[in-house]
Amino acid sequence: MRILIADDSLLSRRLLEETLRSWGYDVIVAADGEEAWRILSGEHSPSLAVLDWMMPGRTGPELCRLVRQRAAEPYTYILLLTSRNEKDDVVEGMDSGADDYITKPFDKHELKVRLRAGTRIVDLQEQLVAAREALRIQATRDYLTQLWNRSAILEILHRELARSEREQVPVGVVVADLDHFKVINDTYGHFAGDWALQETARRMQDSIRTYDAIGRYGGEEFLVVLPGADQQAVRMQAERMRHAIRSKPVHMANAALNVTCSLGCTSGMGGRVTADLLIAAADSALYRAKRTGRDCSVVEPVSQRVSSMLAMAAGDSLVSYLRPETD
Repeated sequence: MRILIADDSLLSRRLLEETLRSWGYDVIVAADGEEAWRILSGEHSPSLAVLDWMMPGRTGPELCRLVRQRAAEPYTYILLLTSRNEKDDVVEGMDSGADDYITKPFDKHELKVRLRAGTRIVDLQEQLVAAREALRIQATRDYLTQLWNRSAILEILHRELARSEREQVPVGVVVADLDHFKVINDTYGHFAGDWALQETARRMQDSIRTYDAIGRYGGEEFLVVLPGADQQAVRMQAERMRHAIRSKPVHMANAALNVTCSLGCTSGMGGRVTADLLIAAADSALYRAKRTGRDCSVVEPVSQRVSSMLAMAAGDSLVSYLRPETD
């Protein structure tokens, strides 16, 4: 574990450095408070710090306050090193944000056990952060395809529309639906259907740009958000995804499924259109793709016709209003 030593006394720094290195710590050394702050406020700052109370530039308590004000992760466990041992001094040091303190001249055994306690706290905090991140992923990812789930992809679309309004660049939307998915489930079983969804998601994900986003919008339906894409760019991207999906069969243990997809495309500018209106236009285009033979992509502008339908369907599900159920 990396640990920072900040002390303006050369003798004290050397003694601490040699002691901590002998215990297996990766030691970083600072000779004053300013140098210590540059290290603590930088990227990949150490998880443990032993700070002398009195230093040029910034004192140990001042550094404690700055670190706690940043509230950065991972947590930095701070041990104050001081010759002060009056109760008021201890209270001041701990109140500044220090986790513990040790008095000079330090006892090696005391220092070792106090740092051991700090290491346990840092390890526990890292475990908590990892657990929180795992929960965050579970809350935003579709369990089957590992794409963004419905709520997450809609949040991304709203965010991109806000950015579109600020920067005056379009946002493209594609709604994609697997063709004859019910036939796959009925003929080969739901396991085959799940595998087809997973493989389709992987191929679509591999064919989009790094800053595009794709989510599972419904059962066999996907929503793709394409920042900066006008109608022509959206159509080109939709065709890339369509060809990626149909390029080769999805192989099962005892079958090879030829999976195809129909795609509806549109594009609009934030501030002029809403997320609902974009999805409605793309969904209407998807319905046209289904009616014209499937395995194709269709573009529909965000027109006044769709806008009036949105007003008529206020308070209802616009998707169901625009398009009946299709397989």
